[in-house]
Amino acid sequence: MASRLNPYLSFDGTAREAMEFYREVFGGTLKLNTFGEFGQTGTPDENKIMHGMLETDAGFTLMGADTPPGMEATRGNYFSVSVSGEDEAELRGYWDKLSADSQVSVPLEKQMWGDVFGMCTDRFGVPWMIDIVQPQG
Repeated sequence: MASRLNPYLSFDGTAREAMEFYREVFGGTLKLNTFGEFGQTGTPDENKIMHGMLETDAGFTLMGADTPPGMEATRGNYFSVSVSGEDEAELRGYWDKLSADSQVSVPLEKQMWGDVFGMCTDRFGVPWMIDIVQPQG
């Protein structure tokens, strides 16, 4: 898989509804994963969306999720730019440059879903997500 850059939208509990709406608008295939599917069962966030991805026939990719527990949703700041792929050296290179002089909110490290992932806000105030997809085996 080649690396891709796409918008990543954040929602305050309405990610499922919003992502289903965008599927109606753009068509395509929508995949939704809940926090409960990744171990947060029995919590108020169990059925909220941890990660959603819409891929359209036109080649659009739109990702979105509900704001994770412990993080604050701030209206008007509901986006990040996501860069994802399998080329670890390339993606770590992007991370190293983007995270220099930045505010790192999630260090680039292996996450509960298996990928290496990190989040930072660069020195210009743009929020970035880097996801290094790990082989499933």
